[in-house]
Amino acid sequence: MSLPLARALSIVGHPMLMLPVAVLAIALAKGDTRTAAWSAAGFGAFIALVMGYSWWQVRRGSWAHVDASATHERSTLNRFLLIALGGGAILAGWQGGQPLFALGLALSAAMILAAVLTSRWCKLSLHLAFAVFAACLLRELGTPWMLAALLFAAAVAWSRLALGRHTRRDLAAGAVAGAVAGCAFWPLARHWTG
Repeated sequence: MSLPLARALSIVGHPMLMLPVAVLAIALAKGDTRTAAWSAAGFGAFIALVMGYSWWQVRRGSWAHVDASATHERSTLNRFLLIALGGGAILAGWQGGQPLFALGLALSAAMILAAVLTSRWCKLSLHLAFAVFAACLLRELGTPWMLAALLFAAAVAWSRLALGRHTRRDLAAGAVAGAVAGCAFWPLARHWTG
């Protein structure tokens, strides 16, 4: 029973789900359907881009599976994500209409950069980094939301250990990256949006 539960938690706690769900929850809780719609469209386009890239890598024989589990696959994916997120942050910031979205993309790129820079020492858990980042964002809705999300992040951490995808050091590195990004988001957002 524990392996199916670990797989389910790992899927639900995937970075491509955690951050979009947190952003949509905040926008909808504030009654900002316009931001929710634009965010959903942006996240959908980004997910399609990443999945298309992953599928292309498998199709051409460079990767064994779209989840990019092998070290060289993960390295390639992380570089692609860094470029895509950094480019998305620049584009969103340049258009000026969604400064918080641009900031979220920039901090997401920073977490990917941390994974790239620490790859010689650990396999930083991006699942946990994005789960903790999302939990920190949910603080905007109140402490109970953040605590519930942090509890879920702990369950995601357990799942990654149970599946043998990460070590405790990988998880600690991911938690730190997510916490730094999450703690930086709201102060930077207040500074930029006045």
